[in-house]
Amino acid sequence: MNYNFSNRMKDMQGSAIREIFKAAADPETISLAGGNPAPETFPAGELAKIASEILEKEGTLALQYGLTEGYPKLRTALCERLREKEGIGSENDELIVVSGGQQGIDLTVKCLLNEGDGILVEEPSFIGALNAFRSYGAKLIGVPMDEDGMSLSALREAIETNERIKAIYTIPNHQNPSGITMSAEKRQAVYQIAKEHGLVIIEDNPYGEITFDGKPPKSIKSLDDGTTVVYCGSFSKVLSPGMRIGFCIGPKEIIAKNVIAKQVADVHTPMLTQLLAYEYMTRYDMEANIQKAAALYRHKCETMLACIKKYFPSEITHTTPNGGLFIWCDMGEGYDAAEVALRCAKEKVVFVPGNTFMVDMNKPCSAFRLNYSTMSDEKIEEGIRILGGVLGDIMK
Repeated sequence: MNYNFSNRMKDMQGSAIREIFKAAADPETISLAGGNPAPETFPAGELAKIASEILEKEGTLALQYGLTEGYPKLRTALCERLREKEGIGSENDELIVVSGGQQGIDLTVKCLLNEGDGILVEEPSFIGALNAFRSYGAKLIGVPMDEDGMSLSALREAIETNERIKAIYTIPNHQNPSGITMSAEKRQAVYQIAKEHGLVIIEDNPYGEITFDGKPPKSIKSLDDGTTVVYCGSFSKVLSPGMRIGFCIGPKEIIAKNVIAKQVADVHTPMLTQLLAYEYMTRYDMEANIQKAAALYRHKCETMLACIKKYFPSEITHTTPNGGLFIWCDMGEGYDAAEVALRCAKEKVVFVPGNTFMVDMNKPCSAFRLNYSTMSDEKIEEGIRILGGVLGDIMK
């Protein structure tokens, strides 16, 4: 049968990262591709104890339908934590619990953008968000990155030369895929530009707490009066990705529409995992677990950077992140990282070529993303050694 797919989906391509995950399932493959947190950071023992108690004492609550907005105790705890840690929250703000940060992005864009509306995105940027924008027929407008975040001059130029722009999407902390952290000055400037032009900022912060050297600058949302910024957060990197617990806090009018959109999508985030998250937050030292994870990732990052220095051709440039899970490398003009990826896959080393993170995914890209979160030190070194050999051959 010849299926006539909808306009919004017929040209959509699956995430290259998810496809690479399939290849990485081979135990002999060294994966520098994904963004999975390290399994040793999961508090499995504590969660097992909590789950048993919940199902024994509060089984009906855990297994029954819940409120679309989220479990009230969890919402209250999240609001308190955001206020204390980030200075986030005003009388104009509301919070919704969502099924991972990805759903928060998806719901927000679904409610804000019509087909043909423009959204300004960092380039490179997170493929999951880019695909969400594409799925609603949005026009993606790339804004190149400086060492301290998106280029302000390019941002202003994009606003002046494009019509029907409604939003700016940014990952200010340890950005995926670049690892770049936006400076405090740029956060203030981006916020002022958005206010000036009546644009909504979607601030995505899944990595902000995985920081190696002090805290990142204050979030853009902390500057907000409750009218401009929708802040999307997640427990995926600080507790467990499989629990699918995320949250959005933003203007009440936007969150009210998100609630309606979520009712259509999945009714509510599973009650059992919401209860697990709440009980873990209130019973255990979540901050200590986050610091433990950050220390582990800092070591892995330093290991990979040392191996890059040892094995990569000197012409290759790279970012030096102070948090998060990724390093961005660039071979320079005239090279295509997709060619390198194919060569490396044959030697059982996988990574993600940079075109995946661009507005135009079909255009060759000389850059690529490396992840250090899940491989052992030995596998990191072996993978970088093999990758460095292939790079050396191609760049000759």
